[in-house]
Amino acid sequence: MRRVAALAAAGLFVVLHAVLAAPPARAATQQVMMADYAFSPAALTVHVGDTVTWMQHDQAPHDATTTSAPVAFRSPQLSQGQSWSYTFRTPGTYAYYCSVHPDMRATVTVLPAETSAAQPKPTRAPATQSPPKQQQATAAAVPATVPAGVPAATTGPAQPAPASSAAAPASAAPETAAPAVAAATAPSLDPMLLVAGLVTGVAVLCLLLLGSRHAS
Repeated sequence: MRRVAALAAAGLFVVLHAVLAAPPARAATQQVMMADYAFSPAALTVHVGDTVTWMQHDQAPHDATTTSAPVAFRSPQLSQGQSWSYTFRTPGTYAYYCSVHPDMRATVTVLPAETSAAQPKPTRAPATQSPPKQQQATAAAVPATVPAGVPAATTGPAQPAPASSAAAPASAAPETAAPAVAAATAPSLDPMLLVAGLVTGVAVLCLLLLGSRHAS
């Protein structure tokens, strides 16, 4: 019993750690080298949330100081072998240079964060179509069948056949399309609810095992 309870508690800890300590999906780290009195690469493109790390390889000290940017930043003077990191939170173009060696210049272009997936568009029910005019004209042109030996009551033009049977398929179209619309607009299940249900189930299992152990 004690071993089963320990395994259940370990599983609960692993699930909570995976949910709470998961890293951001789009965050990335880029590097810029300070070598031979130049920034490499001199033009870098990242997304919001990405981190850029400057690595210093020259014997002379260098720094990274913005000259024009949505948000200014300034690194300390870095000696050979040192590094400095900055996480970009605002999109835009960041132009910077080394204040010790003004000829060292570079830019970082920060793009907005990309979405993880495109939202599906709901499907629409097909529009109700009226019966073709050619079929209506044909139905109107066909006279009613008269039994043999019975004279016609009137000599006027034949009356058109009722259009209820022709209009029946058109009226039934919205009923067949309704399930597709309902299926497309059904809300998706939140993954956090599944994780919460799993955590609750594991906790209840631990309590039941401990209770049975004390009872025995």
